[in-house]
Amino acid sequence: MLISELGGELALIDRLRRPSRNPKVLVGIGDDAAVVMYGEELLAVTTDLLVEGDHFSLEYFSPRQVGWKAMESNISDLAAVGAEPRYALVGLTLRSDSSVELVEGIYEGIYASADRCGVEVIGGDTTHGEVLVLAVTLFGEVGREDLLLRSSARPGDRIFVSGPLGGSAAGLALLKAKVEGFEGVKRKHLEPTARIELSRSLRGRVHAMEDVSDGLASEVRNICLASGCGAVIFADRVPVDPEVREVGEILDSDPLDWALFGGEDFELVYTVPEGVDVPGYEVGRMTEGEGVYLEDKEGRKLLTEWGYDHFRP
Repeated sequence: MLISELGGELALIDRLRRPSRNPKVLVGIGDDAAVVMYGEELLAVTTDLLVEGDHFSLEYFSPRQVGWKAMESNISDLAAVGAEPRYALVGLTLRSDSSVELVEGIYEGIYASADRCGVEVIGGDTTHGEVLVLAVTLFGEVGREDLLLRSSARPGDRIFVSGPLGGSAAGLALLKAKVEGFEGVKRKHLEPTARIELSRSLRGRVHAMEDVSDGLASEVRNICLASGCGAVIFADRVPVDPEVREVGEILDSDPLDWALFGGEDFELVYTVPEGVDVPGYEVGRMTEGEGVYLEDKEGRKLLTEWGYDHFRP
């Protein structure tokens, strides 16, 4: 049976996961980061891979941008659980014809991102293969009172996002179509920035949180499944930059689709109890029952399409 026949990436993860047998594992498979007890402290751990030809192309990514994005995507995962990033391991698969300059450029981006967030790169591994692969494993610290999980949303919570969405997908579309200009939109894809400062400000003020790596619809669904809730997203409230809307007109694409299903914006989506004032854009509500609905001028419809899936047919 193919993974696509099983149901894709999430179905594969569900098939492979097993309950933890160690009571020190507080959060295992199924959130933005794992969380384990380390003495009296909590350690948050995440890992992410970037594969050449799938997650990036050196036709339009500089080596520095590859390293930056690899680190920022992991920092975003720790931001989503309320953790402070501390230490990183870097795994690198290189083609046999790779240059020293390529590797130095990648590490320039890794170190620039690490310095921005106070991360120390403490080791890793290097090997050779058919394509360039960059894997970062990031360790962070999180206080028990600061820990934010997908499973903590409640019916009635307001759903917020930290910033405009769809820019990364629009930027990728521009790069693939080789459209000149729109450098700011392209940078949304090439040089994303994790919202670690905002994460710090939201600790103790929100219920559930996740980063927008696979599209708003997918992230809200994840929160719903983990929390046993439903949700409604208000289409006219989803923030999209005017320049991204302009790109949509040029490429004959719907910017709302980029926001809902595009992914790699690395903004934060969080659920907020009534009466709590937070920054961001209110885009929906958590509800009783099941399912994620999109409400627009034509009414509400149940969403059945989600974000990016590596193994979707």
